[in-house]
Order: sequence, then structure tokens, then C-alpha cells
Amino acid sequence: MEKKPLYITDTILRDAHQSQAATRMRIEDMLPALEKLDDIGYWSLECWGGATFDVCMRFLNEDPWERLRTLKKHMPKTKLQMLLRGQNILGYKHYADDVVDKFVAKSIENGIDVIRIFDALNDVRNVDQAMKSCKKYGGICEAAISYTTSPVHNEEYFVNLAKTLEGMGADVICIKDMANLLLPMDAYSLVKKLKEAVQVPIHLHTHNTTGTGDMTNLMATWAGVDIVDCALSPMANGTAQPSTEAMVATLQGTDRDTGLDLNKLSDIATHFRGVADKMKAEGILDPKVLNVDAKTLLYQVPGGMLSNLISQLKQAGAEDKYYEALAEIPRVRKDFGYPPLVTPTSQIVGTQAVMNVVLGERYKMVGKESKGLLRGEYGQVPGEVNEEVRKKAIGDEEVITCRPADLLEPELEKYRQEAGDLARCEEDVLSYALFPQVASKFLAERNKPKADENAVRELYVEDLGC
Repeated sequence: MEKKPLYITDTILRDAHQSQAATRMRIEDMLPALEKLDDIGYWSLECWGGATFDVCMRFLNEDPWERLRTLKKHMPKTKLQMLLRGQNILGYKHYADDVVDKFVAKSIENGIDVIRIFDALNDVRNVDQAMKSCKKYGGICEAAISYTTSPVHNEEYFVNLAKTLEGMGADVICIKDMANLLLPMDAYSLVKKLKEAVQVPIHLHTHNTTGTGDMTNLMATWAGVDIVDCALSPMANGTAQPSTEAMVATLQGTDRDTGLDLNKLSDIATHFRGVADKMKAEGILDPKVLNVDAKTLLYQVPGGMLSNLISQLKQAGAEDKYYEALAEIPRVRKDFGYPPLVTPTSQIVGTQAVMNVVLGERYKMVGKESKGLLRGEYGQVPGEVNEEVRKKAIGDEEVITCRPADLLEPELEKYRQEAGDLARCEEDVLSYALFPQVASKFLAERNKPKADENAVRELYVEDLGC
């Protein structure tokens, strides 16, 4: 094998705690380790996007934009990476192209270098605008394939999708295996075929939910994958990514040696072990998500979805129906045309499965988002929809067949007007656009004068360009 180091993206600042602790890590928990992380030599650090934006405002009383600027300030040498849901941006509906364009512009301006762009349905029409905007503003465009298994998903499907994304301008292709369904030998075969089919680097993102993540990463490495996602050990494995230290140690002295320093990684891990212990003590990190559950190979539930499912069942007082709800997920997924289970489709299918189980009758109640998916509001599903279920959900309403965003008028100015005095800058307008109720409450609280801090706050806001 040609001597070629494997590059690593570490997810400790985003997906690791999103998958294990519902994205509750605070910036104060990250700060002591940032300079050390910046010195490791990662290909990138995934630290923003996904659920971080919503959770910052909703639960942590943090401005997500301020978090990003802080991260960039302390980690200037390492590429910062985010996850973007294509036309959904970081929300749960499609936004007009002008909002997508402005959000991408501001993300890059505030410190993001790599944008991993995906669509839950692999409908390339839904990633087109975000990809164009990423290229326009100088970001590294990492287009993602949402990996899944179903009667309509096979290697040929994924290879053709990768070719299409490369033709649309992708700088990197990511295999986004959000539920750890990509088995080791399949990973070897798929990566081999992708390396033959496209010229751009291949980046593999998996989890360790089913206990196969390390093997999947290793087999992909021998097949020639360029970059893999890992997480520092205190928040690795289970529903998160395989351990960074384990991967680095495994490849030492081989042709794919990462070149990363295990002693430095161990030092940083000590800090995050304390953070993880604190979150366990607070009940934020549920021990269930740390275990291997091979049933995931049957249920296809990604890490973040698993923690949400547990939370929904707790709220409904139906924790005893956990495995019943898991078993219902693949049935709902089949009815809905085999969408890959990743945000927002994972939440849509998961919520509908919980409703079916808790109410004791399938589709007795159909969620608004389920209706939207069946109506085509999210794009083209990969397989055939159960028409009886669709009829029960949306009646005789017409199904959308065009790119959903083509039906949307420019809306940035509308959001700007609605946000009014709450918004001090374009970033605030975008926060409002994505999460109007959450952002309104957050911005109103943030904008309240604080007697002794007024002058300092005004100077601070002015310095940030807000």
C-alpha cells in the first residue's frame, strides 16, 4: 500500500456530545482544551451546526454565533467544520435560497472552514444552493451521502450519487453513516468503488452504535479512505464516533499512520473525562447511549435519534415501550418510502413511531412533519410510499414533485422585518429565521440592559460587528 497518512476529524465539540448528551456541552466546558486541540494536527474539528445552534439558545443561554467566534479565536490553525442540512439549514423545514445563501456566507465569515452539506433524502436538488453558496464564499464544500440500507439503496446508487455531487462542485465526498449501518466489509467495498469513480477525497463518518464502528473505519482505511471521523475517548463509542486514540494507536507504524501524538490526545481526554463525568452526574448523559446495541442494525436508529426517542418516551410516561417503539420505526420508514434516518427524517419517523405505539393505533394521529414528508415538502423520497398511509395523512392534497424550495419566495427581508429591534446584526436575523420563538426569547433576554455591564456590552457587540 502507498504510504499515505489517514487524516482525522474529531467530533468531541459537536457530534460526540450531540449523540451522547443531547448537545448539552457548554462553551465553558470546551475553553480549557481549545488551544491544545488546535495543536494536535487534525484535518478538521467538527464543532458547529447540527443541533448545536438550536440547543445553544434554547437550553444553554448561549449565542451560537458567539460560540463560533470564540472557537475560531482559540483555534486559528485548525479547520473548523460544521454540519448543514442543505435547504433545511439547521432547522426542520425548507428555507428560501436567499436565507440559505446568507446563512452560509455568515457561517464562513464567522469562522467555519468546512461545511458538510447533506440532504436527509439524498435529493441533490436540496443541496444545490448550499453547495453553490459554500463555493462562492470560499468554504470547503463537503457534500455528504446519507448512508442507509433498504431495498432501494445499494452500492451503485451511492456511487452514482457521489459522481453527481462531484459534478456539482463538491471538494470532498462524505459517506455519512449516521446509524452505524455500514458494516466493515461493505465499507471496504464501497470506499474502493468510490475511489475509482471520483477524484475528490472521501471522508467517512460513522458511529459505534452497533459496535462495528472501529472495524468499519479500519476497513475503509485499508480501502484508501482519506479522512475518518473519530471522537476523543471520554465521549467516544456507543452512539458517538469510535475513539480517536484507538484509531491513532492502531495505525502507528503502518503506511496509514496518522502522525498524531497519543500523549497529547490523552492529556486533552483527561479534561473531557471530567466534563463527561459532570454531565453523567447531572443526568444529561444517559448510560443507555454508551452501550452497544446490535438491534440498531434492524431498527436503523442514529445516535441523536436514540437519545430523542428516550426523551419522548419519558415525557409520555411510556419508557416501558422503548423496544416496542424501536420495532415500529422500520415499519413507519417503509410506509414513508425508505427515507434515510437522519435529521429531520429521523425525528419525523421516530416521533410518528412513538405516537403509533403510545396511542395504541397506527396513524391514529399523524404529525404535521409526517404529513409534510408524505406530501413531498422535503423532496423526493427514495422508494414507494404506502398510498393508504399517505391518503390517511393528507387526504386528496396534491403531492409536490418539483424542488420544494422553488415554491418559496425570497424571505430574508420578511424575517428581518419580523425580528425588528431584537436583531442587532444579520446573524441575529438568521437566528430568528431558523428558530423564531426560541430566538425571540433568547434575544430579548440578551438585549436587556444590565446596569454595570451596559457600556462593556455595547463595546463588545460593536467589536463583533453586531
